[in-house]
Amino acid sequence: MRRGEVEARYSLVNNQALVYNTPMLQLKTLTLKSRVIQSPMAGCTDLAYRLIAREYGMEFSFLEMTAAEALIRKNEATFELMKTAPEDKPLGAQLVGCRPEAMGEAAKMVEDMGFDLLDINLGCPAPKIAGHGAGSALLSKPEEARRIFAAVVKNVKKIPVTVKMRLGVENPSGDEAVAIAKAAEASGITAVTVHGRTRAQGYSGAADYQAIAKVKQAVKIPVIGNGDVLTAADAKRMLETAACDGIMIGRGGLGNPWIFKSLERALSGGEPAPPPALEEKKKAALRHLELELAHRGEKTAVLHMRRIACWYFKNEPGVTEFRSTVNACQSAPELRRLIEDF
Repeated sequence: MRRGEVEARYSLVNNQALVYNTPMLQLKTLTLKSRVIQSPMAGCTDLAYRLIAREYGMEFSFLEMTAAEALIRKNEATFELMKTAPEDKPLGAQLVGCRPEAMGEAAKMVEDMGFDLLDINLGCPAPKIAGHGAGSALLSKPEEARRIFAAVVKNVKKIPVTVKMRLGVENPSGDEAVAIAKAAEASGITAVTVHGRTRAQGYSGAADYQAIAKVKQAVKIPVIGNGDVLTAADAKRMLETAACDGIMIGRGGLGNPWIFKSLERALSGGEPAPPPALEEKKKAALRHLELELAHRGEKTAVLHMRRIACWYFKNEPGVTEFRSTVNACQSAPELRRLIEDF
């Protein structure tokens, strides 16, 4: 969709484009009522995280990033990362790798396992990923990326295939992302997500929404924007500047399952929801603990929740002392008490 068509998708309030009117996000066979989706995040978007976020209004989420090579070797830890539940739908998986054959084989496995969408990772800046030629390393190698796209699309018959990328390796202009997006579109990819930073930036600096707009103008498939969306104002600014079709949030959802409903409400013209009170945060943290315990052993669940509990209270007075105390916690009853007494 070109810029002129995009402008018609906004309502004008005081001569400013503030309300995004498209009621849903259509990705091939998958129809999403919400344009706010959760990014895959290693060590964060596990089953318990996804389930509590759904209870508070999240519609669509991704698993944590999955290594294609580990999946085709049927690695036990990889299958544990991909654990889901009947109520954990719709759900996407994200594959990372650099061998087209392995990516194609793993993609077929993902579809056969019943996931609703498959994403290809071209954004991870971590040395252990990019250093081996995968993730964001592929941004400067469009021909290699094209071979991966072709192998995945060939092996996936029904569900949508998308690509998540950054603006480029070091060049912040977005030109590398444009080249990858065009290759993806030509390969039959359904949509692309663009994080408005380069690989070299990591998570520093500010996401560039105008560079995301450059990608949007270059292709006809849906473009989803990602980066620095923490509030309703951030979400509106991204949609107005990038003219993208949806928003993917990452760190904004940590300890904040209210963000999905709040952003969608604001984008539909309503007033942003007020921030949750402390008692509501404690209630959600306790529920998150119960979900971790339901899907892990107590020792692992407590280790996970020592970090997660701090997410919920990150802006509250006393969180520094709480973090010190909770990091020494060894049992679920003790952790419950610490949360209740915060």
